[in-house]
Formats: sequence, C-alpha cells, structure tokens
Amino acid sequence: MTRVSCSLVSSSSKKQHQEIINHFRPALAFYEDIYRSIHQNPELSQQEEATSSIAAKHLKHLGYSVHEKIGGLGLIGILRNGNGPTVLLRADMDALPVLEQTGLDYASRKTMEDANGNQVPVMHACGHDVHVSCLMAAAELLYAARSEWTGTLVCLFQPAEELVAGAQAMVDDGLYTKYGLVKPDIILGQHVFCLYKAGVVALRPGPILAAVDGLKIRVFGKGGHGSMPSNCIDPIVIASHIVVRLQTIVSRELEPGKIGVVTCGKFTAGTASNIIPDYADLELTVRSFDTKVQEQLLDSIARIARAECDAGRCPKAPEITNTAHAPATVNSDSESRILKASFLKYFRDNATSMEPLSGSEDFSILARAVDRPYIFWGLGGCDPIKWDEAKKNRKIGEIPGNHSAGFAPVIEPTLRTGTDALALAALTFLG
Repeated sequence: MTRVSCSLVSSSSKKQHQEIINHFRPALAFYEDIYRSIHQNPELSQQEEATSSIAAKHLKHLGYSVHEKIGGLGLIGILRNGNGPTVLLRADMDALPVLEQTGLDYASRKTMEDANGNQVPVMHACGHDVHVSCLMAAAELLYAARSEWTGTLVCLFQPAEELVAGAQAMVDDGLYTKYGLVKPDIILGQHVFCLYKAGVVALRPGPILAAVDGLKIRVFGKGGHGSMPSNCIDPIVIASHIVVRLQTIVSRELEPGKIGVVTCGKFTAGTASNIIPDYADLELTVRSFDTKVQEQLLDSIARIARAECDAGRCPKAPEITNTAHAPATVNSDSESRILKASFLKYFRDNATSMEPLSGSEDFSILARAVDRPYIFWGLGGCDPIKWDEAKKNRKIGEIPGNHSAGFAPVIEPTLRTGTDALALAALTFLG
C-alpha cells in the first residue's frame, strides 16, 4: 500500500489541536437535535433520501462543493483550502430492519418497504445516525478553522453499508474520476460501539474488523403432501443437517488460534405445515481476519452443502450464491501510530486500544480502490454510569450492542467525542 508523504504526517502547527478544536467547535445542541431527528426517521439501505438530503444541504450551507447521488444516494462535500494533503472523512447513513425497543422518547416507530416488497420496522440499530451527526458537526468545525490548516478536506456520506455495497457503488460510479477529486492521501472513519463507554476512542494498528462473505444456499427437494414423506425428498431436513454440520467447521477444521465465524441467520422454507416444499433456502454470514482462512471457510461450506444434498438424494446440487463481500479492515500501521499519539495527547485516559472485532465493514474499499492508507477507530457510546456498573458486575456482554433492538448510545458525550475525534484526525494529517 502506498505510504503517505512527509508532508501528510506534518500536521498543522500554528496552534495546538486542542486549542483549535475548543475554539472552533460549534454549539452541539443543534447536532443533538439532528441526531434525534435522524434516529427517529431511519432509512433502509439504498433508500437514504432524507438523510442524504440533510447532509447535502448542511454542507452546501457551510460552503462546501457538494456532489450528490454517487453510487445511489451517496454524496461528497469538498473543501479546498490551498496546497496540502487531501484527507477524506467518511460516515455511513443507512439503518436496519429492526423493531426498536429502547424506550427512548425519540425512538423510531417507522416502517418502510424493503427490497423484497415487505413492510418492515426500521431502526438505527448500528449507530449510523451518530456517524452522520458527528461528521456534520466536524465539517462545520473544520470549515470554521480553515485558517489553521491547508489542503483539501472531503466529507463523504455513504449509503448501503449494511449491505456492504455502498462503498464499492460509489467507487464504481466515479467517486475518484468524475468530480475533480484528487485521490485522498488518507481516508478516515469511525464507528460507535457500546463495548466502550461514551467519551472513549479506541484505535489500534493492523486488523480490527473481519472480512465478510454473505452466502445464500438453495437446497432442492421433491415436494408433496406432508402425510406422505416417503414419496418426497424433504429439503427442510437436508438443510437442517447442513446447518448442524456447518458448526463443525470452526470447531473441528480450523487450526487452533485461527479465528472464523460461520452463522446461519436465515432459514426459509415451505408455505404450510402439511406441504413438503420443493426447496429450502439458507442465508449465511462468514467472517475471518485472514484471506486463507476465509477461503477455507467458503470451501468447507460448499463441500458440506454438496455432500449433505448428495446424502439426502436431492434431485440436483445446491445453488450457492455469494450475496455480499467486504475485505478485512486492516489499519495502516505507521499512520495509525501517528493518530494514536494524537488521540493519547488529546483524549488522555479516554484513548484506548481497540481489540479486533468479528464485525465487518466496507469502509476499506474506499481506500483499497486507490491504494491509499486508511484508519478506522471505535467510538464509545455506552452511558458511563451503566458501563461502569456493568464492568463492576462483569456484565459488559449484556449491554445491548450493535444490531440489537435495545442499542441506544447516549447522546453526550458521544457526539462531542465523535466530532472531536474526526476533527482531530483530519487536523493530524492536513497541512
């Protein structure tokens, strides 16, 4: 991967970063209201029209050059401020088909039609509302502070992260070729987690998020009346054997010390209790930090699916379709160490090391597409009192996490910390 030039790592020096951020930080009450509004009005992947519009109008009002509808509903705001490095800050915008159960007075009660035509509840159960609000605030801070830095700042709002599709869609739609955008010298992003208390930032060089592949397996049978299974080939039974057998891949095939995850999150078959269907569908998520391990997992899944279908006398081999892919997120080493030093100086005891997580992101695609370094860090979101109590009782794992119906980052100090972290990261690498 291309390394940043010496000019990139020599950050602004007119004033200390803390002085710049404290002086130019906007009043955050405005962004807290934006956060509540976005949280209450979430939008599914590839349907982020209102959220995208809010971000675009804000950037235009500030004075950024804004380009919309990139890769669907993605957008960028470009602020050119003399010669110097180009730094890209990214936030994702989409929500999830989850029925919110946080009890918040600004909880989502929204439903939307999904890609399959089903009406589903929608919730910001992964904190993308936090990401959008923080980047909007950081965009204002850095615009106001433009006397303190030189270079080009790009604020990117990405759709469809939950489908691990939005980053690639923006790249394929000419993100780096259509809009006069110089390829960034570094790409930066963050993600809120309730694994950490609000006010904390967590960063480490190297692997932090796993690669992911989404798979759909269709198992073919021979349908018929449920009272006469001997005349049928039951795909539900065969698919059930596949699900059980898949559990042995990580426990019995991976070398000790290797990390892998194989989860069947969706099993769909049949229309009535007395009808054996013609097929059954399984949907899997497959994750690891190592390319060879990921290949081993995928090969084993295919082998097991074919073997179980053969043992079950299926009329034809299973159909295995890859529905999503994102590479592992591996922070650039030297740049991460530079930013970690900035975080430690600014956040002090609230800057910590981030342990690798088996969650996945398409963030790195934005950097891999142009062979640029990137850094992705964690942002704490859990109420500090609740987090301290959970830690005391060894119940951190019981705090509702990302993708759960109870996921509820506390507004402050989360937004302030996320805003400061983005601004600090940009200032660290701008001229």
